[in-house]
Amino acid sequence: MQDRARATRRVLLESAAHLFVERGYAGTSVNDISDHSGRTSGAIYFHYSSKEKLALAVVRERFASWPQLAAPYDGQEIPPLEKLVVLSFDIARALSEDIVARAGARLWAERRSIDAAVPTPFDAWALAATRLLAEARTRGELADGIDPSDTAVTLVCAFFGFCTLTDEMRGGRDWGARLDHWWLLVLRSLQAEPDPAGLLARARTRTRLPARQEERVPSGQR
Repeated sequence: MQDRARATRRVLLESAAHLFVERGYAGTSVNDISDHSGRTSGAIYFHYSSKEKLALAVVRERFASWPQLAAPYDGQEIPPLEKLVVLSFDIARALSEDIVARAGARLWAERRSIDAAVPTPFDAWALAATRLLAEARTRGELADGIDPSDTAVTLVCAFFGFCTLTDEMRGGRDWGARLDHWWLLVLRSLQAEPDPAGLLARARTRTRLPARQEERVPSGQR
């Protein structure tokens, strides 16, 4: 693909993402995307052929590719539960800061209004979480009675619900402290020898957290 065509596709993708976040899928038209992007509707149809295809491109760009966030940590000697926490921070940050990721999540929530099969990362998330929990069990780091597969599905559902609802809570997308609290509760049940604050502190050194949120683990839960 030529650079000019690639740049046009990027502008269209990001313009559509902004509008999908603000107005939803049904509330966004091809003409709206044309006006926002400064490109003609003909350019939109040339590159994506329909609004549905553009919406699917937005979902695939970030939302459906989130399991790939684990790639930078492959081969590193990071304890599995710590890696699970690090990945959760990366995903939550993407939902907070990346307009295309946020649009993908909203489009997935509105998938029944889209005349196409919307891809989802949840099966891949659950599989990745299952593997990490199983590895933690092998290393003796997982609490007795924790089934990796069932627990992974529960964690994925709870985590996505947390990310989805954070926007609607007081403080908006100030997710750092809330995610700390969530993990402090969860890790007490997952760890064979609970030390949630210590694990969170180590995880923060491996991911880019906003500086203003780095010291928000409540002192009473250390």
